[in-house]
Amino acid sequence: MSVVNRGNGVGNEHVKFISYTGKYPNLCSGILTLEIDGEKSVFGYDDYFSKERVCMYEPFWSSGGDCRRGTMNEWEIDYMDLPEKFRKYADEIDRVFNQFVEWGCCGGCR
Repeated sequence: MSVVNRGNGVGNEHVKFISYTGKYPNLCSGILTLEIDGEKSVFGYDDYFSKERVCMYEPFWSSGGDCRRGTMNEWEIDYMDLPEKFRKYADEIDRVFNQFVEWGCCGGCR
């Protein structure tokens, strides 16, 4: 996993949050809609376990928390799971995702 290490990035010039459908207890399973350079881009699965493709792109995030330990941490964005054309915005995508999507914990849906 190539997790993004956020730097001192300023603002979000290219990436805007539109919506995320994931809800507790399985926050990691949702549809993320972003506007990237003015283009609507949709990522994820409607149901993570069925892997039914309903979106343009695969998910690229995972929870940084652990429900068994009771920790909620920021989302981890895997740079290599982003479509190549969006990798240059990985830092912005990470900031936007963590700013607008409630932090969760892995194991909450089991």
